[in-house]
Amino acid sequence: MHYFRYLKGELYAEDVPVRSLIEEYGTPLYVYSHKTLTRHLKAYNDAFMEIPHIICFAMKANSNSAILRLIANHGGGADIVSGGELYRALRVGIPPEKIVYAGVGKTDDEIRYALSKRILMFNVESEQELERINDIAGQMNVIAPIALRINPDIDPETHPYISTGLRMHKFGIPIENALEYYRLARGLENIELIGVHKHIGSQITKVTPFVDALQRILVLIESLKAEGINLRYLDIGGGLGIQYKNESPPHPKELAQKLLPLLKGLDITIVMEPGRSIAGNAGILLTRVLYLKKGEDREFVIVDAGMNDLMRPTLYDAYHHIVPVRKNRRKLITADIVGPVCESGDFLAREREINTVEHGDCLAVMSAGAYGFSMSSNYNSRPRPAEVLVKDGEHYIIRKRETYRDLVRGEMIPDFLDK
Repeated sequence: MHYFRYLKGELYAEDVPVRSLIEEYGTPLYVYSHKTLTRHLKAYNDAFMEIPHIICFAMKANSNSAILRLIANHGGGADIVSGGELYRALRVGIPPEKIVYAGVGKTDDEIRYALSKRILMFNVESEQELERINDIAGQMNVIAPIALRINPDIDPETHPYISTGLRMHKFGIPIENALEYYRLARGLENIELIGVHKHIGSQITKVTPFVDALQRILVLIESLKAEGINLRYLDIGGGLGIQYKNESPPHPKELAQKLLPLLKGLDITIVMEPGRSIAGNAGILLTRVLYLKKGEDREFVIVDAGMNDLMRPTLYDAYHHIVPVRKNRRKLITADIVGPVCESGDFLAREREINTVEHGDCLAVMSAGAYGFSMSSNYNSRPRPAEVLVKDGEHYIIRKRETYRDLVRGEMIPDFLDK
């Protein structure tokens, strides 16, 4: 559920008319609902309240500082995949003991940074990474807390680009080799084994893959106990889907109902890494119609938001519901809704049935709160949009719109080119 709705034909974000946000901040514009974000966080906490747990928000979904501060204020942690994400998390007050660090390509500097800040644990993805963390921890005279990311070879039945738990993927350690890796880790002087991690993908709309993956990991945990390796943390990952079109993803409560019977009695703290299911439906992207153009076999609605603002349709052929900011009763047309970027792949929707629009009309791209701004770019030297957070009847700018000057910040022209 989210808090974007129509009142008398006008789209509102909580108690704020979206049109007023456009008038004040312009387009393209990302708008987030405070009430939706907090509701989704509460849904996870309530669902898993019976057992010790930490909700580590997957920062790659949305890394705006205001969103992260909201997460911190509600007791959440962070799932990070870079030194930059660690910096952002610490800057807004997320406790290091609630930060887990995943990703297959951690650099030496990033490892040192995370060790110096004493994060909860590294989710280690390979033998060489394990040995490198051990070496760096030794140089720093510290002990590195780690979990091994285990690839359970479970099909999450999602888009292949966001599936991560099969044998063919770059992530994690094959489950059949897990015991061997834990034995290796146990023998390393500067490593403390505290957990196990699995994450099978994103936008998963069934509970069964989560259950199947967890069952395989629980068998591994029992095997580790038999070898005297007792873990304190079980990171079950994230990946719960949201509704973009006509999906019926499970509520966190439904996920908990299936997982809790398997987890009770483990004497272990559960770590969860939701991202999309927290932020996805909490955000929209607002855009203005620039032109209408008749093509050979279709109509084009050209808007001021492009693939550099919202990459998902281009990258994944992803569907986002697109609605008018102000409802109308004009005739229905079938059109491609496209942006101004110089690429044929620059589209927000293809062959979409919509009411006829006119120059200056505004549209809302729904469910854009996750992997929207966080994947945006300056391609075609386009400044990135502003971001706004709405709480009840108030609105707050949480990122200023970039300017042309921002585009060249940090660039330098060597003296010889001025001669």
